[in-house]
Amino acid sequence: MAYYGSSCPSIKNILLLDSEGKRVAVKYFSDDWPTNSAKLAFEKFVFTKTLKTNARTESEITLLENNIIIYKFVQDLHFFVTGGDEENEIILASVLQGFFDAITLLLRNNVDKREALENLDLILLCLDEIVDGGMILETNGPLIAEKVTSHNVDADSPLSEQTLTQAWATAREHLTRTLLK
Repeated sequence: MAYYGSSCPSIKNILLLDSEGKRVAVKYFSDDWPTNSAKLAFEKFVFTKTLKTNARTESEITLLENNIIIYKFVQDLHFFVTGGDEENEIILASVLQGFFDAITLLLRNNVDKREALENLDLILLCLDEIVDGGMILETNGPLIAEKVTSHNVDADSPLSEQTLTQAWATAREHLTRTLLK
């Protein structure tokens, strides 16, 4: 097995698709899909194979074309993280959860396509904070969101600081609701 030679888990891609399987934000870290048409075909394949599953309450896992894919659906967005078939599913799931948590904070719990497209810059920065060249950098959603918002902070920009404060307030409210259930 090739896994013994490499000790660092790696991510092949992170996909954020809409409810029709169209791209919202995607990032590839592997040469498995060398052309844009190969990437689009893979996205369509993954979308159609997972469409009928119930991944709304919690993440699901599948093995497609020798790739482990962890995915979750929220509103009209479909989140996917792909790794090789030798990768640890728990690590892939933590990447997905970190991405989802960061997006939820950055979009202030309005996780839908319209809001995602309006804040596409934050989502792309989020992808950069999570994985670099396939290597996992961070999986903690609030920390990822903080790093993304700190990219936008200027000395004369209290609005960016307010956005971070609002994101933390939203996270605190969500945690409080979860604990009170």
